[in-house]
Amino acid sequence: MTNGRSMPESNKPVAEVAVLGGGSFGTAMAKVLGENGHRVHFWMRDEAQAQEVRTTRINSRYMPGIEITGDILPTTDLADAVSKAELVFVAIPSKAFRTVIRENSEKFREGQVVVSLTKGIEAHGFKLMSEILQEEIPRCRIGVLSGPNLASEIVNQDLTATVIAAKDPDVRHKVQQLLGCEYFRVYANVDIYGVELAGALKNIYAIVAGLAAAMNMGENANAMLITRGLAEMSRFAVSLGANPMTFMGLAGVGDLIVTCTSSKSRNYRIGYAVGQGQNLEDAVAELGQVAEGIYTLELVKKKAEAIGIYMPLVRGLYEILYGNSSINAVIKSLMTSVQNSDVEFILPRTIVE
Repeated sequence: MTNGRSMPESNKPVAEVAVLGGGSFGTAMAKVLGENGHRVHFWMRDEAQAQEVRTTRINSRYMPGIEITGDILPTTDLADAVSKAELVFVAIPSKAFRTVIRENSEKFREGQVVVSLTKGIEAHGFKLMSEILQEEIPRCRIGVLSGPNLASEIVNQDLTATVIAAKDPDVRHKVQQLLGCEYFRVYANVDIYGVELAGALKNIYAIVAGLAAAMNMGENANAMLITRGLAEMSRFAVSLGANPMTFMGLAGVGDLIVTCTSSKSRNYRIGYAVGQGQNLEDAVAELGQVAEGIYTLELVKKKAEAIGIYMPLVRGLYEILYGNSSINAVIKSLMTSVQNSDVEFILPRTIVE
């Protein structure tokens, strides 16, 4: 069930790795690692799901019809998976992320590499997943993986690039060695906060893009929404300490483009369904998977108001999903707002949007 590209040939040493989380992206990373010749301890909560992968090599709920090849060892024993791994990839939804890590914090070893794959924000304290890892398992070496990475394309071996962000160069190198192959390219960055925040924020604008597509607003409008979304998310992130140049790379504009233009994006599909008249609860239920942008939207709106950052797309989407505003009214408001800077980081600071 691949696109015909040959399996990657590798003379890399076999590593023992763990992937925590049996959703779509966890499954995709387990597949890449297995195809690269590594032994993958693949943890999931549901024993029936683990048994299915064990016996059929398919995770039918999240990746129907896709065979997960290689030395994949599905398990529901997180302690065992972590204890055997040199490096741990965490693909647990943001709402359960801290709970799972905290309950198993003593299972992680001193100096063990732990990389978050989760694009989300914790409600309490506006914490990113890397910050949760630093708080719960400070003895470990932390990294973040993010980028334009639709899981459905990765499992088909479609050409893809991602970003590993870590302050420790050894962490960056290890992840590049483990994941890099013929179809999956891994670039490095030191701006953990910027890379991770970009991955969380872009989900909001994917919902906006889905709404616009459902209303047939046109390609010009789509380009406007993507670029204004980029300006908005980078302005917000830089105010919190991120490097603005991070948003010019794969984790920023790259991820934003793919999630705002592809019906494979869960957040885009939520926006499209709402744009066609479906209510939010029904759209989420029909999707059957976590669309992180819904939760991120509420948190970002509250944070932006608290620190005084102008985010009209965030405010407008919130009014559509949780208020009583119509889509047309919000669009009209956006189009009649003040026209100021395009790319504010290259203009005098006195010019604000």
